[in-house]
Amino acid sequence: MKAIYSQIIRVGLILAVFAIVATSLVTLTEENTHDKILDNERQTLLNAINVLVNHNNYNNDILADTLILGSNKLLGTRETTIAYRARLDSKPIAVILTAIAPDGYNGNIKLLVGINYDGSLAGVRVISHKETPGLGDKINEKKADWILKFNNLSLQNPELSKWKVKKDGGHFDQFTGATITPRAVVTAVKKALQYFDQRRDALFEEAK
Repeated sequence: MKAIYSQIIRVGLILAVFAIVATSLVTLTEENTHDKILDNERQTLLNAINVLVNHNNYNNDILADTLILGSNKLLGTRETTIAYRARLDSKPIAVILTAIAPDGYNGNIKLLVGINYDGSLAGVRVISHKETPGLGDKINEKKADWILKFNNLSLQNPELSKWKVKKDGGHFDQFTGATITPRAVVTAVKKALQYFDQRRDALFEEAK
């Protein structure tokens, strides 16, 4: 009987040692990869920003020079977002905003909108969407060049009344068989420009 108990205890101790070793290995792996994951996420975000604002045009730490924005009707946001400010020797260059087009064909279209200090668009990119493949997904620059045509436009170019798709009497092309998606994006970008126009100085205000 004692031999059986001894065997049970021995097996239990072996399992306990294995559990401790396994837990330690998992913890060590997490500690070693955590910083790497954060670095990768930081670099991915920086790459996305630099697509809109050339890294040669600013010299501040754009990922640290940020402003927390509350939910806003013009931006279409219901939660706080982060504005990234680009500066060259402390001179304001551009800001990167998150905007939501809530009226896409299949729901929200999330955008990254870069706006130069003069109010012109540095560029626009789609972060996420659920639009129909082959139709609405042409808002993605990997599918078509439509989104690139926002570059350098502003509330004055074209005039405000022309910030619509051509089907609605505006400046922007729609997609064959898909008008709702480009209409939603055009409206969201226009509203982001209006938001910027109303808050330009506040967006670039230095932290105190």
